[in-house]
Amino acid sequence: MKEPNDWLAEAPAAAREELIRALNDEERAEFDYHWRMFARKAQLPPEGQWRIWLILAGRGFGKTRAGSEWVRSIAESNPQARIALISGSLAEARAVMVEGESGIISCCPPERRPIFEPSLRRLRFPNGSQALLYSAAEPELLRGPQHSHAWCDEIGKWPLAHERATRCWDNLLMGLRLGADPRVAVTTTPKSVPLVMRLLDQEESGATAVARGSTYDNSGNLPQRFLAAIEDEFAGSLQARQEIGGELLTDVEGALWDRTLLERARERADRPADSRMVVAVDPPSSAKGDACGIVVVALGIDGIGRVLADCSVEKASPEKWARQVAAAATEWGADRVVAEANQGGAMVESVLRAASSDLPIKLVHASRSKVARAEPVAALYETARVKHCGHFPHLEDQLCGLKAGGEYVGPGRSPDRADALVWALTELMLGRARRPRVLPI
Repeated sequence: MKEPNDWLAEAPAAAREELIRALNDEERAEFDYHWRMFARKAQLPPEGQWRIWLILAGRGFGKTRAGSEWVRSIAESNPQARIALISGSLAEARAVMVEGESGIISCCPPERRPIFEPSLRRLRFPNGSQALLYSAAEPELLRGPQHSHAWCDEIGKWPLAHERATRCWDNLLMGLRLGADPRVAVTTTPKSVPLVMRLLDQEESGATAVARGSTYDNSGNLPQRFLAAIEDEFAGSLQARQEIGGELLTDVEGALWDRTLLERARERADRPADSRMVVAVDPPSSAKGDACGIVVVALGIDGIGRVLADCSVEKASPEKWARQVAAAATEWGADRVVAEANQGGAMVESVLRAASSDLPIKLVHASRSKVARAEPVAALYETARVKHCGHFPHLEDQLCGLKAGGEYVGPGRSPDRADALVWALTELMLGRARRPRVLPI
């Protein structure tokens, strides 16, 4: 079923030009800023007595534009409005919500644009309404201020440590008491973190109105090369269902890893110097079978293991995956290549030597199942001793499919990437400790 505004997007260029020519100068100046003329239904506030409007959708859906336009409509219609703008950090709030291509300033007509005062974290609209910026990393800043409305962006990536995300949300709600009808707009990519699940639990009562959508809903406004690129990169992964399809992925009951644990392990700051660097390999049984898991992991001088790259290859011949291992070892300066030798034995080392004769190879043999080997590595994550320096969708999907007790529930037949990660962290952080010895005087 077509939406009311589809006729404008699909009308011939001549028809649109004729419409614009029929407008006077004032109408023409307003035309580009008439949001309801161009918005899709899911980007417009729903009817009803909701308190929270949650847009749960994939990347590029138009969530930021929807949030910005909602803030603009509130600010222009209510001079008394005091609006909280909250993101994972002040830098993100400014770059995305205020000054971004789809941010508040860009959405406002030039004569009605607000003045941004960075030192005060404040947007002042010409009619007197205001919007203040906050960081979810500093929840106590929301203890005390009062607001009539709020826009919360990407709550799925708000900091989870020390329950900052939920503390920030609770402090916001406590201060949402100005005006007759306080409301909150929330825009986020789906993630099964506690705050997102909490808001969804309120959908049935009507307190939360939920709009869902995917990247492809906005394909008419996105470059085709972008759509093709994300399809090539993420196709077939659970991450694609979440980040592109806008699907909320719930965790597998009894899994060693869950999405919240992996998000908590995400590290965005510069990493300290490395004390060791390894490339771990889980070779496939055949070129037509599973992928060859190739993962790069470093041990920092601070004792933290860091996953740096997933260089795994699909359906590769032994020569091809061996060259990939050699390239990864050279690029990252690995001091050890850890390769599982259960499949092929000495052949694994021979293939790797043929790709690069000076590779520092260590062959390991699995005496336990993949899941059993993964359990102590999962414990490292639980104690915050492992970080992910980036997003590794296929690898993280496999980690979330490993169930305690020896079962792998997918995706795919084998957790090849996850197994390589386990070998790397076992080598770096779970290897047999040296026995103490008495040095001669």
